[in-house]
Amino acid sequence: MHMPVDDLSPVITVLMYFGDIVFAVSGALAAAHNRMDVLGIVLIGIVTGIGGGTMRDILLGHAVWWVQNPDELVLCAVAAFATYFVRRIDLAHADAAVWADALGLAAFSVTGVHVALHAGAPIIVAAFLGMLTATGGGVIRDLLTGTRPMILTGEIYATAALAGAASCAALWRYGLSGPLADFTAFAIAFAIRGAAILFRVRLGVAGEPMIVTKRRAS
Repeated sequence: MHMPVDDLSPVITVLMYFGDIVFAVSGALAAAHNRMDVLGIVLIGIVTGIGGGTMRDILLGHAVWWVQNPDELVLCAVAAFATYFVRRIDLAHADAAVWADALGLAAFSVTGVHVALHAGAPIIVAAFLGMLTATGGGVIRDLLTGTRPMILTGEIYATAALAGAASCAALWRYGLSGPLADFTAFAIAFAIRGAAILFRVRLGVAGEPMIVTKRRAS
């Protein structure tokens, strides 16, 4: 059975709703960058916000949570719709989308693990599903906007999500679950992704070093 929101800890509930909002915003900004209309912006925002969790619930054999309780569906729609108006301001929306996506990635890497563990998934599976929850929506967003998914371009993206999810699962496994553990896992995922963005670090493809730092234009 899917774990209802009421059964989640307050910290995880906050992270879940926070992830919905920032992922919906990142999807809406990506859609706006591709000059989509308001409906396209809202739809891309919604699928970015709920896509990863939907994939997780299907793999767990659960009823998809937003079908039974559409609160998060509505929240993502409202956040994306609001972004349609905000981006009319002179906004560096490309950078905003990247950082909103990083925050959503970190939040969902933690919430995905909690849902999986409460469903009885083994630690390793929970870590994988945490990564899937964090990256699934972004992959769908990139495919729908005609962009090559970041997990296929060497970006330290899924790696950051897996680090956060694995940290959360490990802390849970050794009895260190709680707000401090959740925020620690969140911070690990966000710090890794943030450092990769700031210092332009990526994973090397075949024939390159394992870690590559892109040179900045002079």
